[in-house]
Amino acid sequence: MKRFNSLFNNVVAVFIVAVILLLIIPLPSALLDFMFILNLSLSFVILLTSMYITEPLEFSIFPSILLITTVLRMALTISSTRLILTNNGNAGKVIETFGEFVIQGNVVIGLVIFLILVIVQFMVINKGSERVAEVAARFTLDAMPGKQMAIDADLNSGLIDEATARARRIKIQRESDFFGSMDGATKFVKGDAIVSIIVTLINLIGGLIMGFMNNVGSFGEIMQIYSTATVGDGLMSQIPALLISMATGMIVTRSASEGNLNSEVSKQFLSQPLVLIISGGVMISLIFIGFPPIQVLVLATILISTGVLLLRKQKEALALAQEPVMPPTEEVASEASFYKNIDNVYGLLNVEQVEMEFGYSLIPLVDEASGGSFIDRVVMFRKQFALEMGMVIPSVRLKDSGQLNPNQYCIKFKGEQVALGDVLMDHFLALAPDSSAEIIDGIDTIEPAFGIPAKWISADKKSKAEMAGYTLIDPTSVIITHLSEVIRQHAHELLNRQEVNNILANMRKTNEAIVNDIIPGVITIAELQKVLCNLLREGIPIRDMETILEVLGDYGAAIKDSDMLTEYVRQALKRAISHRFAEAGQLKVITLDAQIENTIMGAVKKMENGSYLALDPQTIQSIMSASSVQIDKVKELVQSTIILTSPIVRMYYKKLIDQFFPGIVVLSFSEIDNTIQIQALGNITIAS
Repeated sequence: MKRFNSLFNNVVAVFIVAVILLLIIPLPSALLDFMFILNLSLSFVILLTSMYITEPLEFSIFPSILLITTVLRMALTISSTRLILTNNGNAGKVIETFGEFVIQGNVVIGLVIFLILVIVQFMVINKGSERVAEVAARFTLDAMPGKQMAIDADLNSGLIDEATARARRIKIQRESDFFGSMDGATKFVKGDAIVSIIVTLINLIGGLIMGFMNNVGSFGEIMQIYSTATVGDGLMSQIPALLISMATGMIVTRSASEGNLNSEVSKQFLSQPLVLIISGGVMISLIFIGFPPIQVLVLATILISTGVLLLRKQKEALALAQEPVMPPTEEVASEASFYKNIDNVYGLLNVEQVEMEFGYSLIPLVDEASGGSFIDRVVMFRKQFALEMGMVIPSVRLKDSGQLNPNQYCIKFKGEQVALGDVLMDHFLALAPDSSAEIIDGIDTIEPAFGIPAKWISADKKSKAEMAGYTLIDPTSVIITHLSEVIRQHAHELLNRQEVNNILANMRKTNEAIVNDIIPGVITIAELQKVLCNLLREGIPIRDMETILEVLGDYGAAIKDSDMLTEYVRQALKRAISHRFAEAGQLKVITLDAQIENTIMGAVKKMENGSYLALDPQTIQSIMSASSVQIDKVKELVQSTIILTSPIVRMYYKKLIDQFFPGIVVLSFSEIDNTIQIQALGNITIAS
């Protein structure tokens, strides 16, 4: 088996070497017949392959195949020309059969048919394929930046992992390389058509000269012999070339199809029954201007009957879909009997932690039977979130809702709505690269996850938008991105005590001693939950549970304030915090003036189980006004605003600013790793 695989892997190299040798070594007529049949068979295989693929990259070796088949045809043309001129027009049975069948005793007819084939291939099929390949290559290259941005957006939001992102980038690069190669490869067929005309003239004129020199017969006999051989040779060259040109055209025009050519043609042609009926009626009207009635009636009958049959099936399917489903009396009685048991009523009180409801137009996105990939995307996000934050989000319950608009979806936590969004099926959400970008026609909207102005554009404007640099997001990605951001914002609400127990059970597999030493001797499950929720509320990962438990073990016995314990944990997690908020080893921040820090610390009131901030409204207003000025200044310079304070002030200032500017990151100097370079963009001060 290994020997067979090794031989098969080298057969292409052997074949190419053999083709090159054909340019030099004369072939006997029997072997030439076999090579002509092989060339024709290979052309049919290539044509049928191009019809059954679903995307061009499935046949990515086509440009190389195009070169190989062109060289093969040239080699066979040279070999056949050699035999025609040296063997009194006898170049094998294949050429003779083709020539006699097409000419039918008339040289002019044979030459005209040959020229028509050449012109059709050269001026129609190959010219069109060349233009499509050229435009596709340019559009694919221009769209690369937008596609790369879309991949980066999916990766950053956790919709895909690094391996999937790498595979998509490779695919984009391969598409660009493929269409660029196709743009050049179409020139092979163009040159082949020109050479075929020249070789045909050489065979005919050279054959007549050789016939007279060798005294083969009279002028009529010589003309018959060499014209038959010339036309047969030209057809054996042009028919495979025509098949290859058709395959070229099919491949470069397949970019908008989702299935293979056979399924797409049958699906799209039969999707409009009324068109078939009208076409049949138009065909019948042609009888009145003199068309043969029998042939017209046969074809018209087929069109009309097919259209009527398809129209009837569509109406039956529509009626079935709209038929109201009334619950039978028995079912209502059975339901009443079920809820007579009060324990079954208590089952209705349970609420799902995470739930999503969809309008009926969006159901195909989440229905796996309809090809929806939403559930798989949620699973991949759960994996990404666990790796990023150290917490496993609960299962997301999906259901339809008649109370929502057809294009709406809503996200619920514990039975209550926390987010609402709209998407349009068969459209793309287009995000402009900047304010100066080319305006694309579409429906204005707001991107639901980040509140960015965007447009819903139809699929036919996709290429234009990509060329203009827009980032295009499909409806499923829009919803999953929104869901991921909502879960990140509310992760602390999903961390219940059961999940904390699950995290500790997983921790016991690798370090049972630390869990048993601290839980519940030093801190309880409830206290640990509060600390973890505090971390998640500010976007701090809890994946390093070993460090978290060690810090709580050190301070938990003496300190019972969960906020203070959280601050000690944050300082121990400074490497993770620094890497999360720093960019390229640099942290761009706004600092807090010492006077404000002293004011805040002077207003802290201690209690038995914690502390609180007691500032008068005028002071709070002054601090927030000063903060607002600095935040507005750096808004265009950084993606997320970070305010840096001293460790003792951080948690109090964070609680204060969250009331006015939620989402602002507040860090302390003790939470910044020594390797991070701090760049101050501003300083929050109160004018005295």
